[in-house]
Amino acid sequence: MFEDQTFETILERMLNRVSDSLDKREGSVIYTTLAPIALELAQIYADLDVFLNLTFARTADGEFLTYRTAESGVNRRPATPAIRKGVFDAPVPIGSRFSGGDVIYVVTEHIGGNEYRLEAETPGTIGNQYFGDLLPIDYIEGLTSATLEDVLIPGENEETDEALYQRYLEEINATRYGGNVDQYREWISAIPGVGRFKVQPLWNGRGTVRAIITDANNQVPSQELVDLVQETLDPRQDGMGTGLVPIGHVFTAMGAVPKVVNIAMTVVFEEGYGPEDIQQDAERIIDNYFSEINFVNSTIRQAVLLSRLISLEPVKDILSLTLNGVDGNITLEDEEVAQRGAVTINAG
Repeated sequence: MFEDQTFETILERMLNRVSDSLDKREGSVIYTTLAPIALELAQIYADLDVFLNLTFARTADGEFLTYRTAESGVNRRPATPAIRKGVFDAPVPIGSRFSGGDVIYVVTEHIGGNEYRLEAETPGTIGNQYFGDLLPIDYIEGLTSATLEDVLIPGENEETDEALYQRYLEEINATRYGGNVDQYREWISAIPGVGRFKVQPLWNGRGTVRAIITDANNQVPSQELVDLVQETLDPRQDGMGTGLVPIGHVFTAMGAVPKVVNIAMTVVFEEGYGPEDIQQDAERIIDNYFSEINFVNSTIRQAVLLSRLISLEPVKDILSLTLNGVDGNITLEDEEVAQRGAVTINAG
């Protein structure tokens, strides 16, 4: 808005207000006096531009976007800790702390047998990443083996500016009342660990609502996460409104069904390279693609995978690529999400 208010423009305007009978040349007393003032004014105009951008949600960022959306009741979602399953060969006290990777995990609950629920002390996705042996922070008598296994509820990072702004737009444009679909979306999206989901009203007759959910990685959720959604919205499923759902509604939470996709491809490599050089990168590309399309696009497109995999540095060409033995696309059913199976890479 104030882009034209530069130092030169302001100084010229100030000098024009001084009589031409006086010396206004560069180096003169008048020029030397006005130049620093013009420079400060130019900086003020630049700051005003920034200030104006920070007052509107569309152009604000960081804490200023947080302040702006909070005025409409949309608060930035904080980072949440990962909930993990740990397996131990001896009883461990609740509250025991273990080190795994770069994260400390705290035992919070005994699941049963030799399995315990652990919570990462550091919130965010970092708590989802490590799998393997745990080291006790303090001595525990009789313990010789401790292993960190499944991610029960994925940890999530603090909500990004983009996600917060999108949720803000949805909030101010949606009409939520009486347990309509928009209200179910609000309730479910607020539960930590939930990714994309589908709300299906009348799925089993009048008054019934079902949600098919994924985890924060848009993959098949753990049973613990499905149970958390069920307990939050409708723990009894008796239509009495004991959870968030209104009286007369019976809500059912369901995890997405995995569609395991086995991928086989024949690759021409640069000299000196082979399948083992791209195995991990290829699996990462496939996982990222599946995460992008799950509950967004019902078609797994062979051409998209080809275009991404061929970009790997040692790859000269991909002679063939099949999905579950099919030389073409795969269609997902309404409740299905794509899940990577075996990735077989042959040198061509």
